[in-house]
Amino acid sequence: MSRPPITDAHHHVWDLSVRGQDWLSGPEFAPIRRDFSLSDLEPEARAAGVTRTVLVQTVTVAEETPELLALAANSDLVTGVVGWTDLTVPGIADELARLAALPGGDQLRGIRHQVQAEPDPQWLVRPDVLRGLRAIEAADLAYDFVLLPHQLPAAIGAATELPGLTFVLDHLGKPPIASGELEPWARNVRALAALPNTVCKLSGMVTEADWDTWSVRDLSPCVDTVLESFGPDRLMFGSDWPVCRLAATYTEVVETAMLLIADLTPTEQAWIWSGTAKRVYGS
Repeated sequence: MSRPPITDAHHHVWDLSVRGQDWLSGPEFAPIRRDFSLSDLEPEARAAGVTRTVLVQTVTVAEETPELLALAANSDLVTGVVGWTDLTVPGIADELARLAALPGGDQLRGIRHQVQAEPDPQWLVRPDVLRGLRAIEAADLAYDFVLLPHQLPAAIGAATELPGLTFVLDHLGKPPIASGELEPWARNVRALAALPNTVCKLSGMVTEADWDTWSVRDLSPCVDTVLESFGPDRLMFGSDWPVCRLAATYTEVVETAMLLIADLTPTEQAWIWSGTAKRVYGS
C-alpha cells in the first residue's frame, strides 16, 4: 500500500522524571507508564510516512507548554503545538502573549483543556470559560475539544457562541465504540459539524474500542458518521501516540486510517492526511 506524505495532527510526549501523569495510574496503563520522547517517536513516524506532526499537551500544568514549545523549536518533525493555559483567569491574553514570545512560541497553534475531567457538563459555556475562549480567538489560535460524549452539547454551545474561533474535536468526541451504542453521540456530532467553525480529528479510535479485539469494522460506523457530517476537508489524521500503543502500533493506526478512507478520492484523502491540519494549525 503506497503511503502519501502524512501530517500526524495529534501525538504526545512525556518524561515521568520531570512530571507525573496522574491519568497513567491504573493497571491498564502499565504498558505506557514510561517516558516517551521525540527520539522514540521519530523512527516510528518516518517509517509510517509521517513528515510533520502536532505535539499536544497532556496535563493541566503551566510549565508543560513552554517545554513542548522548546521541543518544537529544535525538531524537524514537530511543526505545531497545542498547549494548555488556564482559560478562566482574567490575564489569559497576557499569558498567551508570553507563551508566543518564548523559544518555539511561533509554533503555538492551539490550546486544549481536559474538559473530559470536568464534573460540570456545561463547563465549556461558563462565562469565565467563554471569556478565555475569546482570548484564544483574539490570539489567532485554535481550540481543541477533548471531551466525553455527554459534554458535546456544551461544545455545540461554545462553538455557536464563538463563530470566529476554530474548534477541533479530538478523537471524534470519544464515541462508545466498544459498546456500539452510538446515540446520542452521533446526533450531537452531526449538530456540532453543522457549525462551519468546527473540524474533527480521526484519532484516538483504537483506544475507544476493545483494546484486544478491535477491527476496522468496529471503527467504520464512527468514521462514516464524521465523514458524512464534517466532510473530508474538515477532518485530519492523528495517531494519539503513544496512547494508541495500548491497542495498536503506530503503523497499525496509520494503515487502519488508510483502510477507513480508501474509498475517498485522492483529493479527499489529501485533506485528511495533511490539508486540514495545514489549514487549521499551519502544520
